Amino acid sequence: MNILSQNTAFGGMQGVFSHQSEATGTEMTFAVFVPPQAINEKRPVLWYLSGLTCTHANVMEKGEYRRMAAELGLIVVCPDTSPRGNDVADELTNWKMGKGAGMYLNATEKPWAEHYQMYSYITEELPALIAEQFRADMDRQGIFGHSMGGHGAMTIALKNPQRFKSCSAFAPIVNPLTADWTQDAFEKYLGPDRAKWREYDACALVEDGARFPEFLIDQGKADSFLETGLAPWKFEEAVKGTDIALTLRMHERYDHSYYFISTFMEDHLKWHAERLG
Repeated sequence: MNILSQNTAFGGMQGVFSHQSEATGTEMTFAVFVPPQAINEKRPVLWYLSGLTCTHANVMEKGEYRRMAAELGLIVVCPDTSPRGNDVADELTNWKMGKGAGMYLNATEKPWAEHYQMYSYITEELPALIAEQFRADMDRQGIFGHSMGGHGAMTIALKNPQRFKSCSAFAPIVNPLTADWTQDAFEKYLGPDRAKWREYDACALVEDGARFPEFLIDQGKADSFLETGLAPWKFEEAVKGTDIALTLRMHERYDHSYYFISTFMEDHLKWHAERLG
């Protein structure tokens, strides 16, 4: 693991690191905030997955999480959203596909399958590195994210309920099978058989029997992607009749930006801290 930067913030450490990933076959960059309590003891880990076009830096610079994470004693890990490099497949004129748009899945189709193995990277490789390099209590993990990252957080939690104790999302893509900004990418990454897409769709996973205790979703009513890309009411419908608890909060005037995310960031951190202990 290479140290790219380290800065003191609220008594803790905000770092940016890189390493050579076996899952993606590329160098991957990620950010970690370590709270001051980790000097003396292992602390819970909260994963934040970013949205389309983002890197680790977007939430690190605009998410405003450090003060509350330091107060609550949470380690916050912010991975990149896709593999990167000159040899990595991409569509330069399509921001919904390729670099910055890994969708947190394992691609099966050429040329994407060679490097786009973000599900394995997030669920297996990077956690092993975090456990090795930081004073992290891997028995207390939560996960959240924004937009594409909210999709990633929810699907990963539903598929790994034994690992995660909490999951929340800001404006998540809850139903990629029908969302206008994911169908093209899913077909290119996973092929035309939509049955294979269900493994990475929160609504479909619930319909197919996956379970997670509870979710918190915050969504802005002024979000320009609300109707065609996000539609959180579809997940609300999917969990009806199950034992999954859902808190869906719809907010007047808020859009899809980090102004929205930073406004409710402390709520999410406190919500996770209560469940992580």
